[in-house]
Amino acid sequence: MAVTKAKIVEEIQNQLRFSKQKSIDIVETLLEIMKKTMQESDDILISGFGKFCVREKKERRGRNPATGAAMMLLPRKVVTFKCSGKLRDKINGKTPIGG
Repeated sequence: MAVTKAKIVEEIQNQLRFSKQKSIDIVETLLEIMKKTMQESDDILISGFGKFCVREKKERRGRNPATGAAMMLLPRKVVTFKCSGKLRDKINGKTPIGG
């Protein structure tokens, strides 16, 4: 099951004992900062969590899955995520050295 924005707001509200509105404001502000940063093609590095990278994709040949017709896909930007070693270890149940 995916964690929703509402669930994140609820967790902030419960763990930090903030009002619901303050929790919503915190989450919305963080997401707006992230969106603005990536819109400017800058990467976001969150230590101990991972890195969001904005990558350029070149124009390429593709195929329409509905019709099978060949088509050209326009150049575009995509966001990729690479998790940190600490997060990877945590996900895999490994205890990090020194922690």
